[in-house]
Amino acid sequence: TTITTMVGAKNGVLIKDIKAQEIARRLNWVVFDKTGTLTKGEFGVDRIVGQKPEELLLIAASIDTQSQHSIAKEIVKEAEQKNISLTKVANFVSFPGRGVSGKIKGMSYLLGNEALMAEKKIDITNLKKEISAEIEAGKSFIWVAPEGKADPLGVIVLSDVIREESRQAIAKLHEMKIKVAMITGDNESIAKSVARELSIDTFFAGVLPEDKVNKIKELQKDGSIVAMVGDGVNDAPALTQSNVGIAIGAGTDVAVEAGQIVLIKNNPLDIVKILDLSRKTNIKMKQNL
Repeated sequence: TTITTMVGAKNGVLIKDIKAQEIARRLNWVVFDKTGTLTKGEFGVDRIVGQKPEELLLIAASIDTQSQHSIAKEIVKEAEQKNISLTKVANFVSFPGRGVSGKIKGMSYLLGNEALMAEKKIDITNLKKEISAEIEAGKSFIWVAPEGKADPLGVIVLSDVIREESRQAIAKLHEMKIKVAMITGDNESIAKSVARELSIDTFFAGVLPEDKVNKIKELQKDGSIVAMVGDGVNDAPALTQSNVGIAIGAGTDVAVEAGQIVLIKNNPLDIVKILDLSRKTNIKMKQNL
């Protein structure tokens, strides 16, 4: 056990619970949170669609200065690069897994995904036709709308980069006869695009943070042994529910606390190291016996 823990640490894998490391060799599923785990979580603004793109960016970036989300930071960065002077925001509200709202010069605006627009009765049908190619390509979108009105102001199109290591990790997991699932708050088309590109066995799209834990339970129903890999505050309950919780070390303290195994680097290939170490440890124990 001591040697296994030491070998793991030297390879960037911190084993907090040796039982989890023992269970790892019997895994049926590895479930990845998409953003920041399978993808880099570094969103770049591709284009802004709307009648007044600069005004749209001003509104979105001003409100996003109050948010900690990685996409929000990219939108603020885009405004700064274009030398847009941001405005003071009042009444900032966060809708977990959906978006945010805030008041600028007496007017309230909504910023968020398709789920938030549907919830607030904003009709984005025409705008979706305009960005159909980007929807097909699996890009991400932040919709901007005045609160209390039916029509949106526009949409900010962003793209996230898939990690090359994700591709290799999933191929190796498949070689080890382990199925791979993905959980994301993104819509069906984005999830389908990433899942297709990475040859993922199944995916759960449009999942709200509090529902991640239920998706893990769903996979466990037939007695399957499930590992969850995540890096955010929203991932902590799912990490705890899984048979093996694997936290990405570069993520939040909450995720690291909830994980039984912590990856020091943000590299999905290290999952393969964990399984390999678990299987080799078991063989060595049997040899010793």
